[in-house]
Amino acid sequence: MAILKFRVYFEEDDSVYRDIAVKHSQTFLQLHEIILKAFEFDSKHQATFYRSNDHWQRGREITLEKYDKAYKAEPLLMAATLVGTEIKIPNQKFIYVYDFGKNWSFLVELISVSKDGENKYSYPAVLKTEGIGPSQYGTKGLVGDKLAEVEEKYDLTKGAEGFGEEGGEDEGLSQEEAGESSEGGDEEFSEDEI
Repeated sequence: MAILKFRVYFEEDDSVYRDIAVKHSQTFLQLHEIILKAFEFDSKHQATFYRSNDHWQRGREITLEKYDKAYKAEPLLMAATLVGTEIKIPNQKFIYVYDFGKNWSFLVELISVSKDGENKYSYPAVLKTEGIGPSQYGTKGLVGDKLAEVEEKYDLTKGAEGFGEEGGEDEGLSQEEAGESSEGGDEEFSEDEI
């Protein structure tokens, strides 16, 4: 059984991507679900894949369901189409569009094929996350969730990391010693010393 490793780029910023892996016998529906999970999107909206070429032109469509729109050709359905059946070339590309109102577009590129010798993961799986992905519903999620992570990782409160009250240069001195060394408050410092 083959494991297909894809790199999924956010179309507007190729420095933001997720590496995901699926078995060749899994469906485009499972690929769709793991992409949403990797970018922290919900699954409330319409979606479609297009088989593509090296110039990112849209080819055969693979839809979540049949929508009320005109199709060039009868689309395949995600739930009924195995990923492996649509791999036509070694570096196969797909365009993934989610939420036709917002038109979130992702470029999906096959980057490797390997044998399923190791069962390290439960497939489909997110293997690598690079960059902060787009916020599906605006900046609320980005400010609320991502900024909170930064505050937890780096304590930005006063007095942390040797700044402020507890961590000044006088750390390790008793209060009396610290008080004595600062009593001569008439010292002047040049701009270079500050």
